Amino acid sequence: MSGIIDQITEALQFAFIHRALIAGCFMALGCSFLGVFLVLRRFSLIGDGLAHVSFATVAIALLLDAQPMIVSIPLVTLASLAILELKEKAHVYGDASIGLVSSFGIALGVIIASTAQGFNVDLFSYLFGNILSVSRIEVWIIGGLSMLVVLITILFYHDLFATTFDEEFAQVSKIKVKAVNRILIILTALIVAMGIKIVGTMLVSSLIILPAITALQVTKSFRTTIALAGIFSIVSVVVGIFASYIMNYPSGATIVMVNFIFFISTLIVGRLKA
Repeated sequence: MSGIIDQITEALQFAFIHRALIAGCFMALGCSFLGVFLVLRRFSLIGDGLAHVSFATVAIALLLDAQPMIVSIPLVTLASLAILELKEKAHVYGDASIGLVSSFGIALGVIIASTAQGFNVDLFSYLFGNILSVSRIEVWIIGGLSMLVVLITILFYHDLFATTFDEEFAQVSKIKVKAVNRILIILTALIVAMGIKIVGTMLVSSLIILPAITALQVTKSFRTTIALAGIFSIVSVVVGIFASYIMNYPSGATIVMVNFIFFISTLIVGRLKA
């Protein structure tokens, strides 16, 4: 035990660990606020679909020698709006529109990677992320956008709550459901674009889903669920960062595994109490 404490103390001496902890905690907070709404609306797969799109946006950024996150944020946001347009205007079912856009994103990313030589290693490193390599500017971007996500979620909390549980009632109550849906999906796009550096394009949706469903195993109160999701998410990021440093595991995958352990633990405890 003392050896682990010594290794944690050693890790805290490095600036890259400080940046990883700050960026990861901000990211975890943003994910937890949105994750509960997305899970309860059975719309959580949109995170996975947009993550596939972000693979293509990273490829474009590397091709242009630009900062991947700065390129990904507007392009992933456009992709999220395209999903809504396909659902509302082209009458394509929600899961089909997600699959359509995500498959296009993956295909585009693979084509760019195969035709443009020289950055393939960098591109595929974004599949599983590396929070330990996050830069100072990325910390500021992630922190600012995460706080924006939290602030907008709080401001539109009642509208988001109403549309989550009863969309027809929300429409009768004169809530602009389409506008609320766009706000939710744009915020999700921001979180996904930020998450590619934290856990990678293949794992970012798990950071949105797992804390939310873990919290739902413990409580049924909506606000308590959001608070618990935030706690589970932040703790999993902190534990995952130190565990990846100590055991030399990939940071993104380690964070997701800690999240999964929390979920299994709460599931088992809930079954034993039932």
